[in-house]
Amino acid sequence: MAEGMEAGVGPAARDDGAAGWRARLGWAFGLVSDDPGERTAALAHLDGARKNVRAACDRMNELWHLTSPLGPEEQYREPAFGRAREVYRDMCDRSLPEALWVGGDALGPRLPYALLFLEWEARFPREWTRHAKEWGTKQSLIRHVAAVDHDPPTRAKLVDLVEVVVHRAHRCKDREYVRVARAVDGEDLRRRLDGAAASDNPWARLHAGYVLRLLDQPEVPNTRHVWRTWIRDASETP
Repeated sequence: MAEGMEAGVGPAARDDGAAGWRARLGWAFGLVSDDPGERTAALAHLDGARKNVRAACDRMNELWHLTSPLGPEEQYREPAFGRAREVYRDMCDRSLPEALWVGGDALGPRLPYALLFLEWEARFPREWTRHAKEWGTKQSLIRHVAAVDHDPPTRAKLVDLVEVVVHRAHRCKDREYVRVARAVDGEDLRRRLDGAAASDNPWARLHAGYVLRLLDQPEVPNTRHVWRTWIRDASETP
């Protein structure tokens, strides 16, 4: 078992409330710290957590192969295999992005860590790409957080994210942020997008103009074709 894996933690000991998630993932806020030392420490923690996930996954798969002759019903009642699944789940819940691989529409107490993961990718893309690149997870989380019923602090965080993204060179899945912009549309967001569209940054002008157009025309779909047409037209404009 990899260093740091806690064999005594199982479903009975889980706390799936905000306190439990903070105990498991509170260290991750260091990933977006302005202090390079704090980010380095958080990255080292993340590398260890992901190592534990891989070790737990290998052990679970090993036991899956060993118990598969028992048949599906008996296999999933086999104690060692059941324990390996519990350990794997626990290790995932202590790592990013694994803790954010959720089904359904609700992130619940994981929402702060979804926002953290997106902020990390937006502000420190090289570190994100090196340590936890998961484009599918990025896309899924953006779609999860693109909701209209967030509290004011969460809405403010989402507005900040949209502003950061429109100012940079386009990255994979950035177009998904149009969903977020439409969900949190308002005076503050429009003011920031107008500023970006009028800036000297060509990426900011391109991205902010696109987002503003789709905010003004909600009937226009946010498709790859629409995005490419916008880029083509912008390049032809003197």
